[in-house]
Amino acid sequence: MFNKYTEVHPWKIIECRWDPNNHPKSESLFSIGNGRMGQRANFEETYTGKSLQGSYIAGVYYPDKTRVGWWKNGYPEYFAKVLNSCNWIGIQVKVDGEELDLNTATEIASFYREIDMHSGLLKRTFEATLPSGKIVAVEAERLVSIVQDEIGTISYSVTPKNFSGKIELCSYLDFDVENEDSNYDEKFWEPVTQGQEAGASYVHAKTKKTGFEVTVAMRNSLSLDGAPQDWGMSTDAKHMFVSECACYEVAQGQTLKLEKFAAVLSSMNHDVASLDATAAASAKAAAAQGYEALRTEHVAAWHTKWETSDIEIDGDAEAQQGIRFNIFHMNQTFTGVDDRLNIGPKGFTGEKYGGSTYWDTEAYCLPFYLATAQPEVAKNLCLYRYKQLDKAIENAGKLGFTNGAALYPMVTMNGEECHNEWEITFEEIHRNAAIAYGVFDYIRHTQDWGYLAEGGFEVL
Repeated sequence: MFNKYTEVHPWKIIECRWDPNNHPKSESLFSIGNGRMGQRANFEETYTGKSLQGSYIAGVYYPDKTRVGWWKNGYPEYFAKVLNSCNWIGIQVKVDGEELDLNTATEIASFYREIDMHSGLLKRTFEATLPSGKIVAVEAERLVSIVQDEIGTISYSVTPKNFSGKIELCSYLDFDVENEDSNYDEKFWEPVTQGQEAGASYVHAKTKKTGFEVTVAMRNSLSLDGAPQDWGMSTDAKHMFVSECACYEVAQGQTLKLEKFAAVLSSMNHDVASLDATAAASAKAAAAQGYEALRTEHVAAWHTKWETSDIEIDGDAEAQQGIRFNIFHMNQTFTGVDDRLNIGPKGFTGEKYGGSTYWDTEAYCLPFYLATAQPEVAKNLCLYRYKQLDKAIENAGKLGFTNGAALYPMVTMNGEECHNEWEITFEEIHRNAAIAYGVFDYIRHTQDWGYLAEGGFEVL
């Protein structure tokens, strides 16, 4: 039975009380993304309860071996899965040596979490009573910049409510991660390098088989009641893990705030030889710009996006919230800046469906972007298929078709078929019609007849 535990609001999804049974769902529901990368609504601080840590990079995948009882002609050789990537949001909090963990706290009061869809911001506040009886108030806000799509940033504040003492904040990057559906705790990333570059800590890893390389770098800044503090950090490094820690004496009622700036760069967009240096420079530049400036430009960009994509519904608050939730995820899943990327059915909310491209893109998603975005956004979805036409011809050839016949994949990451159900893969032939209709739809809306010569005719 559906458990509705969020509040109705025209522009926000709101959770007003803490229930650990809802947390895995909330991690999906409150996910954020910017088309290039996305992040589930995991807690920044340690949480030992049930959780699915998820940080995803568009286009980065792993070809898992298809397992079948018998082989059929044309059966996909692998099943693509989106990879959980480096956990860049981590902030360990210790109060006089006692770790903050909502799973072990004796009381959690004033818990509030919201995603502001109009502004693209994830916010959370609560007061936690630790086993020692000490009470801390936490305020956290997070965004993945829709303006600078390789940057994510966090504002995280801790206030002691009934004591004065030492508060230690350890900001970390953890690339020693796995997927929920991993077999026998299989890991899909291999270490390359880690350390410090230009004052930024970083971790660099490489995917098995596909060879994608990713470097995540971070910079941190600290303030006490608004006054900047020397980070004065101590560093730690373990296997595919780096951290920066600072410990301060904080008086009752004072607020210690950490601002974290992370740069997530991949070999899809940068030269591998300079990946670490470029990531470090990006993190440094983000920190120099500052949290408020990054937030301001991000919010302004979201407001602009809503000017052309909003749908207003009078007299039905739930329907209004629902349609905006759908629009929000469409806009944060695909921004149209890269014709190598597409729309995973679950966006950046989790691992289901492998983050792959389905025929749903042309049938259901393309019309939305045609109506709400600049023409090049929809055009890049068309170019995605055109640039994978050779793979569609190969796919048809596996079934015995010749003379340039093409069968587009039911599910794909790079143009190759990667669905793991033979019957679905080869009986749902309507995907060819959906892709052809997408070309027609694009030209009908944009009047870009030149696209036929660029690639539309070849696809048709």
